[in-house]
Amino acid sequence: MRVAMMTREYPPEIYGGAGVHVTELVAQLTRLCEVDVHCMGVPREGALVHQPDPALASTNPALATLSAELRMAAAAGGVDVVHSHTWYTGLAGHLAGELHGVPHVLTAHSLEPRRPWKAEQLGAGYRISSWSEANAVRHADAIVAVSAGMRADLLDAYPFADPGRVHVVRNGIDTDVWYPAELPGTALTELGVDVDAPIAVFVGRITRQKGVAHLIAAAHDFDPDVQLVLCAGAPDTPEIAAETERAVAALSSARGNVFWVREMLPTARLREILTAATAFVCPSVYEPLGIVNLEAMATETAVVASDVGGIPEVVEDGVTGRLVHYNSYEPAAFEHALATAVNEVCADRAAARAMGRAGRVRAIAEFSWSQIARQTMDVYEAAVAGYRGR
Repeated sequence: MRVAMMTREYPPEIYGGAGVHVTELVAQLTRLCEVDVHCMGVPREGALVHQPDPALASTNPALATLSAELRMAAAAGGVDVVHSHTWYTGLAGHLAGELHGVPHVLTAHSLEPRRPWKAEQLGAGYRISSWSEANAVRHADAIVAVSAGMRADLLDAYPFADPGRVHVVRNGIDTDVWYPAELPGTALTELGVDVDAPIAVFVGRITRQKGVAHLIAAAHDFDPDVQLVLCAGAPDTPEIAAETERAVAALSSARGNVFWVREMLPTARLREILTAATAFVCPSVYEPLGIVNLEAMATETAVVASDVGGIPEVVEDGVTGRLVHYNSYEPAAFEHALATAVNEVCADRAAARAMGRAGRVRAIAEFSWSQIARQTMDVYEAAVAGYRGR
């Protein structure tokens, strides 16, 4: 079998969970089938790179993306199945399937109707991305949801989707890359963090989705000895960047023990930070699965996370960490509960270490990329058989 894998992100340009997913999936799938990677961005070896039409360089970025997708679709001949990821390549997958007479498999990593704040970043492009995603969902021969929670969300957001076409294949983790680092390392000591005192760590982009504002508000109620390390950058908009600047400054003034890392860190340094953490905190308001929680678990760190989306399928409450109920109508209650959970985990270091060890065991047992690749192949084979049986 030969697969055209369509993605916006591919190494060396990885911005989020979808890019990690595609990278790891391709590495495993190449042991099972042929894979042609079609992506966007800088030229690179190992992939076919497609650029937007230069004539659209000054238009809305979402519209320019569609032009790159046309080129992607045209180049995807000679395959047995097309596999697209996110709205950035959904149109390419749909058109390639129609053009070349092969099934289109779509992986839904997030849903535009569940992310209305994207309008702040994309402007009118949000309407284009929403249309593109809905179109891909409507016409895909098979849809992969990265969690059972994501499957339920998709069927709720797009009631026209046939439930029989929507399969759950979860995100995974490479536990040979994410493992407990040897401590003490330099990643935190260079920041001035006391590695012998409790540490709460956040890793993620500065976006409404990741709940950074909720975490900063909650941190005002962290116990005084709990240090907060924010590995947070790539703000969606200048406005969100400014809001975060003001909030972190106010928090630092009120309590101290706040350390903000704004640049994207290499894996080795991030692994050190996660390993040293007493608790990893994931305050997301929307999260189809949350690979970052798996990364923390693989480093044997307890996770305190909101109970949204697919997170409860990753974090086992009371075993690998703590789940905190999120209610968009009661943000103050969520922030208070988040602070309470962080304080309780950090106050019992022995229990936190036990949760961390259980987390790594769970990551190895249930989230290996080799299993995920095999499950994806099953989806391909069923889609091809169904397409030929029309």
